[in-house]
Amino acid sequence: MDHTTDAPLRKEAGKVAASEREPGKTGHYDPGLIRISDFNFSYGPTRVLHNVDMDIPERHVTALIGPSGCGKTTLLRNLNRMNDLVDGTTHTGDIQIKGESIFHPHLEVIALRKRIGMVFQKSNPFPKSIYENVVYSLRVAGLKNKQKLDETAERSLKSAALWDEVKDRLHSSALSLSGGQMQRLCIARAITNQPEILLMDEPCSALDPVATSKIEDLIYSLKTDFTIVIVTHNMQQAARISDFTAFFYLGQLIEYDKTYKIFTNPAEKRTEDYVTGRFG
Repeated sequence: MDHTTDAPLRKEAGKVAASEREPGKTGHYDPGLIRISDFNFSYGPTRVLHNVDMDIPERHVTALIGPSGCGKTTLLRNLNRMNDLVDGTTHTGDIQIKGESIFHPHLEVIALRKRIGMVFQKSNPFPKSIYENVVYSLRVAGLKNKQKLDETAERSLKSAALWDEVKDRLHSSALSLSGGQMQRLCIARAITNQPEILLMDEPCSALDPVATSKIEDLIYSLKTDFTIVIVTHNMQQAARISDFTAFFYLGQLIEYDKTYKIFTNPAEKRTEDYVTGRFG
């Protein structure tokens, strides 16, 4: 299926029927997509997401942008049900991955999170060696075969563009790495189980420009194997690395389209005002 159609993936919050959404205007969609349908989410009495409707293409980078408090991180955390850990939350609508609801009562949340890796704003390596950080989830799952652990560690570190920098000190503390290296280690750890989806919440916000550039190059290369959803406040970063961009404001999805269209010819004035720095 062609994901490069010029029709917007999302025209205006609350005004696009499921049959009109891209990819696929006839209701058929690529089963590799994440489909978010009429999704509302509340913390206690406070609703923070309103009728969000969007399809996220497989093996592309989708950026969620918008001012602080607009709901983008809340939506990201819903994709792997991290908000289940917060008391008093409620939702309506649905999120499907490959046509299956992530809220199905028989779905195992742990199994879901194995399919969806997560990289946080601040790098959070475990106080263990570089090697043990990468293979930690495999050890927890009971894998003891050293050859498989070694192969997985090497593959993950290579995928995270970190192998050449650490291959001679795998058993050194992960806390001895630079900030950018720590974040790439966290990415390596997130992809150890070869998830289908990789979520990133402001992964470069604490990094210097050189480290940020390396992470951006890495994100661009990883989309060959993963569907990536990234939250970022950095407009230039969204423009550089994403294929699609969704602009949120006050919990509503205002506009969602190809990144170049969001930044050069947005359909909504609020989108134009935000990406040109008039507010936010």
